[in-house]
Amino acid sequence: MENWFLTKQIDENTFVISEPKHWEETNCYLLIGSGKALLIDTGLGISDISAEVRKITDKPIIAVPTHVHWDHIGGLRNFPEFCVHELETDWIDGNFPLSNEFVRKMIVKDNNLTHVINVDNYAVFQGKPSGILKDEDIIDLGNRKIRVFHTPGHSPGHMCFFEEETGYLFTGDLIYKGTLFANYESTDPEKYLESVQKIAKLYVKRIFPAHHSLDISIEMISEVLESITAIKEKGKLCHGSGKFDFKNWSILL
Repeated sequence: MENWFLTKQIDENTFVISEPKHWEETNCYLLIGSGKALLIDTGLGISDISAEVRKITDKPIIAVPTHVHWDHIGGLRNFPEFCVHELETDWIDGNFPLSNEFVRKMIVKDNNLTHVINVDNYAVFQGKPSGILKDEDIIDLGNRKIRVFHTPGHSPGHMCFFEEETGYLFTGDLIYKGTLFANYESTDPEKYLESVQKIAKLYVKRIFPAHHSLDISIEMISEVLESITAIKEKGKLCHGSGKFDFKNWSILL
């Protein structure tokens, strides 16, 4: 599908491939090393992200979703080598916890995509990963090393990825401008807080979120940490507490 993706260059060997026409505005990141390239998240799968990747590099690709939700795994079908966190292997291999009917409603929410996709034919990608990741693993691209941080809360196997040399932190659905979701049955608000506490200890120079605006400051980590901590202190960090709105973001519990 033409013009579904918008690709921008972050630095010489780092690119963002976004889906700006969809309400979720998923951002996927291509990190090119001397030996391999890493694709963090693959979008909805409405259009073939691998074709966009091949416009940029011909190196072998490792595709890694920050977590196994439909808007992050849709393009995995075009990458023979992909890895997921050890706690979400069942989600990707036949046991995704949400129905295709629910996902289809989410895809067309706030969008008229009937001219783009027959949503009735959309199904969540399922497949067998070529590799399994866990906390503190290193993904070696040759001259670039990316560390895996297990950051559950939004999902059991959610991961953030950190490149110490550049200070780049790819936050997935843990931190971004917009509404953060911790209200599904498979979410855990308490672990969400613990995960933000974990990444707050890193020396981050730039944040790259999985959704919406890339104009996001590193101070947002401390803002989210302080705000969710305050929610906990009020005894509201639990499912059913509702939506809490802040300056640049919200959280739905």
